[in-house]
Amino acid sequence: MTVLALSAELRTVQGKKVKTLRKAGQTPVVLYGHGIEPTTLSVPAKPFSQIWKEAGSSQLIDLMIDGKPAVKVLVHDIQEHPVTSVLLHADLYQVKMTEKLETEIPLKFIGEAPAVKDLEGNLITEKDSLEIRCLPGDLVPEFEVDISVLATFDDVIKVADVKVPASIEVLNDPEETVALVTAPRSEEELEAELAEPVATAEAEAIEKMTAEAEAEKALETAEKESEQPDNG
Repeated sequence: MTVLALSAELRTVQGKKVKTLRKAGQTPVVLYGHGIEPTTLSVPAKPFSQIWKEAGSSQLIDLMIDGKPAVKVLVHDIQEHPVTSVLLHADLYQVKMTEKLETEIPLKFIGEAPAVKDLEGNLITEKDSLEIRCLPGDLVPEFEVDISVLATFDDVIKVADVKVPASIEVLNDPEETVALVTAPRSEEELEAELAEPVATAEAEAIEKMTAEAEAEKALETAEKESEQPDNG
């Protein structure tokens, strides 16, 4: 497995001032861990973004702070810009190689489902990762799920069916569904599905118009009442 390495620097800039870091090509991060004081750091934005795409939350990263010996970390949480997807902030978790940790490992679906190829069914994946517990050194980048076992619409791949190394404990319910294939929809079902959003939009538009008309009528009534002479 490729060793992923990242350099970091201690930072004192916090709050709204971190915008200056981002403009300088740095991403603010916080390093924490069991028995470790949280530390505010900054990392080069482009290398960190590339490492995040490769490592996700399931691969160890060698983090070197101000040139000191590297520590092993996992990316635990990130914040992305809602439009550009640029990484705005991240939490890094420093692991102890002798202490088990909990994280998620992504699923990689391989093969071809006969129920899709031959029966024109629709592949439904209910999960894209599994929650696990293991020692840091036992982490793997992904779990492969072979969908070629889905030969009929009755076949289901469950969590218990996913092949996982013995050193990794899966925390999900073994009976949870991972993937299955559903029967193709009829033309009537497709037409009904396409018509549903239109009908909903029309109903919402009518409801809005009715509410506006009632509000306008109530306003007119109130104005007329205010124009009545006060005989009191």
